[in-house]
Amino acid sequence: MRPFDYKAPKRLQEAYAILSQANGGPVRPLAGGTDLIDQLRVGRKQAAIVMDVKHIPELQRLEYDPRKGLLIGAAVPCYRVYENPAVSQHYPAIREGAMLIGSWQIQHRASLGGNICNAAPSADTVPPLLVYEAVALIGGPRGERQVPLERFFTGPGQTVLGPDEILLGIQVPPAPPRSRSRYQRFIPREEMDIAVAGAASLVAVDEQGVIRRARIALAAVAPTPVRAHEAEALLEGQRPTRTLLEQAGEKAVLATKPITDVRGSIGYRKELVKVLTRRTLVQALADLGIHLD
Repeated sequence: MRPFDYKAPKRLQEAYAILSQANGGPVRPLAGGTDLIDQLRVGRKQAAIVMDVKHIPELQRLEYDPRKGLLIGAAVPCYRVYENPAVSQHYPAIREGAMLIGSWQIQHRASLGGNICNAAPSADTVPPLLVYEAVALIGGPRGERQVPLERFFTGPGQTVLGPDEILLGIQVPPAPPRSRSRYQRFIPREEMDIAVAGAASLVAVDEQGVIRRARIALAAVAPTPVRAHEAEALLEGQRPTRTLLEQAGEKAVLATKPITDVRGSIGYRKELVKVLTRRTLVQALADLGIHLD
């Protein structure tokens, strides 16, 4: 591993001052370090400065407000997310995604912010955030800005973050009334593996059981996590049936651009998208008391 300077700011303005030195070489923010340390070790990434952001209070906020929704600071570790009562009650798919990050020990180090900024197409926490239309909160010495998470990713390992910017957190809007969400992935073994494919679904229904909002997001089947907009449009305004959900799975495939690699072929991943989309929709509807024959 090449040498680098280590800094651990305790205030946001101090972090911004460090980021302003990015012209002298990459400044790599570190929250849990579960991805970054290995990438530095094998030479996939270089760093002039590794900036530990765990001690910045703004990046450790985990707050829920019924009017504003859920704020997850970028350095909040996964275990705090899935143990939070508001997350369990209002955002079940986010809880499920956070529980799938590595081992129990890793979940006490790794953060949702790190999982997002690593920008792996297979990131398990991202599809659950996409179905809630979460927004990335970004900051740096030039100011702060917000970017819909759906537009945050620009390619494998690539994001809209500038060299002098960091992810401050994720703002998740309030969950729609009468809605539930689910996330599932497929991996070759039981635990601690990278998804061959993943799907998150959110469904909101009216008092007659008609789907008023549907959101579907997919992992590991395109260069970035993606929303399945055509499948969502098919579902909205319809009364759910098994046939409709199967058709939604077929439509979800249209959003994918999978590759063949050691974990699965293009055709295999497309079949998984159909199955996982249908299953997560069935589960979300069942959580709402709608059981399909």
